[in-house]
Amino acid sequence: MNALHLLLVSLLVFALAYRYYAAFLAAKVLAFDPEKTTPAHSLNDGHDYKPTNRWVLFGHHFAAIAGAGPLVGPVLAAQFGYLPGFVWILVGSVLAGAVHDMVILFASVRHNGLSLNEIARIEIGKLGGGATTVAVLFILITALAGLALVVVGALAQSAWATFTIAATIPIAILVGLYMEKFRPGKVFEASFIGFVLILMAVTLGEPLAKSSYAGWFLFDKNRITILLAAYGALASILPVWLLLAQRDYLSSYLKIGTIGALALGILWVRPEINAPAFSAFVGGGGPIIPGKVWPYVCITIACGAISGFHSLISSGTTPKMLGSERDIRFIGYGAMLTEAFVSLMALIAACALAPGDYFAINVPVETFQKLGLSTVNLQNMSAAVGEQLQGRAGGAVSLAVGMAQIFSSIPGMRHLLAYWYHFAIMFEALFILTTVDAGTRVARYILQEAGGRVYKPMGDIHWWPGVVICSVAVSAAWAAMVMGGNISTIWPMFGVSNQLLATIALAIGTTFILRRTSKPVYALTTFLPFVFMFATTVYAGVLNIVHNYLPKGGTTGYINTALTLIMLALSALIAAVCARSWLSLLNKDKNAA
Repeated sequence: MNALHLLLVSLLVFALAYRYYAAFLAAKVLAFDPEKTTPAHSLNDGHDYKPTNRWVLFGHHFAAIAGAGPLVGPVLAAQFGYLPGFVWILVGSVLAGAVHDMVILFASVRHNGLSLNEIARIEIGKLGGGATTVAVLFILITALAGLALVVVGALAQSAWATFTIAATIPIAILVGLYMEKFRPGKVFEASFIGFVLILMAVTLGEPLAKSSYAGWFLFDKNRITILLAAYGALASILPVWLLLAQRDYLSSYLKIGTIGALALGILWVRPEINAPAFSAFVGGGGPIIPGKVWPYVCITIACGAISGFHSLISSGTTPKMLGSERDIRFIGYGAMLTEAFVSLMALIAACALAPGDYFAINVPVETFQKLGLSTVNLQNMSAAVGEQLQGRAGGAVSLAVGMAQIFSSIPGMRHLLAYWYHFAIMFEALFILTTVDAGTRVARYILQEAGGRVYKPMGDIHWWPGVVICSVAVSAAWAAMVMGGNISTIWPMFGVSNQLLATIALAIGTTFILRRTSKPVYALTTFLPFVFMFATTVYAGVLNIVHNYLPKGGTTGYINTALTLIMLALSALIAAVCARSWLSLLNKDKNAA
């Protein structure tokens, strides 16, 4: 199988889905009204609510939703072979993930930019809304810890990546001031300046890493975690136009540009897919993912096909900046398809590696020796990049190796293999960090809304003490999890919790559609994905408890078991409340008819 075939099939499927299915959702199921005033205009406060250029908002939204999942998840799922991940990314993103994002974004716009938990309180009642609030806060903190953990792993002891990412902060502030104060409305000018400065930061990072000043940007895990938490709090507190939206928008240039370059590299090099369609591990017993292909391919790929975290962005920062309902299809459905394309590029890069090299990178050395596989290019790659690549589990390193291998196969690029590898590591950290800052701000909104029911001023997003207290509390919570955990304790919890949140959002979206449509059959667009995701995620959660957490025992195993049970119980409660509301709404329609 040639990688070019997978690339062309995916582009065709995404184009048809956006042209026809997304248009059907917009015109028939949700019935967008481009003339209706959005909350960005009606509640414009210049801080959280502010009409934003559709391209800038697309960049922010895409950068905010595209985190570790589309990069790491498909790489790890390549254990099952290339076909299970390929099919799930295509089908899941088109029929579930993009629908999920688009429906929740529209629902939030129609509810004045309220968060998912407040939408739930309005749509399904206080019991369901209260359960959603608890579930969302818990899941969001866990998700932020999982995302931040990957960033910490990429930045620790990497001067190049740390310098480049640190430079994006003042660049974003400069661009924000340029668009808002210096030259209002001059989006192209500001974008060009920001793009040039970002490229300079990327270029200067490499020589700096080799200079005597490299020590200024070398930090261990704990210091990186503290710095990330401080940045997350700052991005949550400052006006959205000054730092968060602009940094995400500028980062999207590098994100989309790099993935576009990878796609062009695949077109040029046409690498062979060395992984089999189905590996020997589809029935379970794999060295990376111990379970069977279903449900674990869905849970592992996570954000690459559908992500509950997206519902928090779609009901967090984005609806407060949307200028017209006309743009919901472009931003909600289009950004998810873009992320799915990123997932496919990551899957292709991983599957282009020789199976022996792939497993040697992603499992401990002693485990690899039991697999009966031999490495092919790994030793030469390690020598070329100047790092030991074997036993670097987690997905990030194998993706960087796969990308570097494709880029360096372009004529004239072979001598730049080490550059491409370190560039890919930096790219991954930048890719994920934009999700951490946006997620922290969304968590601040949710915590303030919940706190406002206990102490009314806390619910006012313009009350500065509340803004600061909640921002710091959220950052401290996920930072504490990162400092006290590792990839094996946090990532499995992240995968299940993230997909459970998607299940909850699809249930709430189904209720939202049933309340507003004259054709209940339209609610199947969210109900069918809900049924599949509910069954998949509950099954995965139970398997995690039985085969992963309890056998390990100890404090971590029992805590993870308890937390998973709490999440499953909350999800079941919300699903039951939603089901009751569906029956009530369907009976009303029947009686009216």
